[in-house]
Amino acid sequence: MKVTDLEQQVFALVRKDFWPKFGKLKETFPQHPVWQRLKALGSELWLDSGSIDDCKKLYTQEFSALTTNNTLLNKEIQTGRYDELIREAVKLLSAYLQLTEKQRIIEIAFILNAYHALRLVEQFDCFVSVEEHTDLAGEVDLAVDYARRYFAICPERFIVKIPFTPAGLLTTRRLSKEGIPINHTLGFGARQNYAIARIAQPRYVNVFLGRLNSFVVDNNLGDGAYIGEKATLASQAAIRKLRSEGRTSAKQIGASFRSGGQVRDLAGIDVMTMPPKAAGEFLAMNLKPDEITDKTEPIYKPGINKDLDPAKIRLETLWDINSELIECVDALEKENLDSFTPDDLIGFFGEHGCGDFLVKWSSSETTISKKEGKIPRLENWEDALAEKAIGLDSLMNLAGLYSFATDQGAMDSRVRQVLSS
Repeated sequence: MKVTDLEQQVFALVRKDFWPKFGKLKETFPQHPVWQRLKALGSELWLDSGSIDDCKKLYTQEFSALTTNNTLLNKEIQTGRYDELIREAVKLLSAYLQLTEKQRIIEIAFILNAYHALRLVEQFDCFVSVEEHTDLAGEVDLAVDYARRYFAICPERFIVKIPFTPAGLLTTRRLSKEGIPINHTLGFGARQNYAIARIAQPRYVNVFLGRLNSFVVDNNLGDGAYIGEKATLASQAAIRKLRSEGRTSAKQIGASFRSGGQVRDLAGIDVMTMPPKAAGEFLAMNLKPDEITDKTEPIYKPGINKDLDPAKIRLETLWDINSELIECVDALEKENLDSFTPDDLIGFFGEHGCGDFLVKWSSSETTISKKEGKIPRLENWEDALAEKAIGLDSLMNLAGLYSFATDQGAMDSRVRQVLSS
């Protein structure tokens, strides 16, 4: 891959004053028996935060990674601490007159993400998940290029996040073949992660479990208990089975934790990425290590109203992997996937009876989702769900993508504000 002059200069900018201590910081952090117990049960422990101050309060030897996203990084950007870096980036980019405003904004977002992630590596000597600009979620070639650049900046510690979209699947597939570790994010259930693991072969897959519980609560469908937990454990079981068959090496991440109780109730899953609030609540439960047991086998009963038909909101798409999807992925593996476009992928799933899995969203549907935020309003989607035109998992994925795009927009606005000052 040819490295351009711009890429070389950006590399130098984000790497300046970066002094890592690979393998030398672990013993400077304390240990904690409950985190040791979770590790002994097989769970990798990550903190879901980009705040150095918050992480310092909780980080112990048992943690191995931090994960950032556009929402978390936006909080750091809005403090103004990186305004000077933005000005430096603007000055650097001013020499490249051929760049459009959009290209400049994406490049500055890349600089901010990479620079902040390196500060986290420097402080904690941990792996860090870094995220691309949300405008790249529908791209393949450009998303691949930026992922390669992320990895080149810190191959020792960077994991690249790619969102679950049709383009994201193809992007991750290409990058995984190159050995770049990918955290394939914005997953919401077992069937999504089953397909992702087989098609794209990422290092990690996710279930954003807390948002699933919130969907039920916010739409007055029940107390939401164990919706996300059930989906996470179903996905974990599917991923473990694929690993045992030698069909993937992916690990399951439980993400979007809302409470310390969820940490306890998912002990033993491959990876937990916990916001500081949830991690602090778990510690405050004062559990003894022997009170923490493997919870990957229980089948949790979802907290929905007794008079609610689960099929009405397609809850089964969160934890069931039906024969149609398996047969579709079987057929897809026989195709020349490297020649596929995102639209080809959507069309293939539709032709094989799985059009609710990868949905061809209309402009009106995306407009509605953008207005709703991260939790969809059932009244806007109940007909499509009832007709099985969409799955609840695919709906939550759409909402997640546009909620991240909103936070990305706020970050971009800060950049523009500095540009004009």
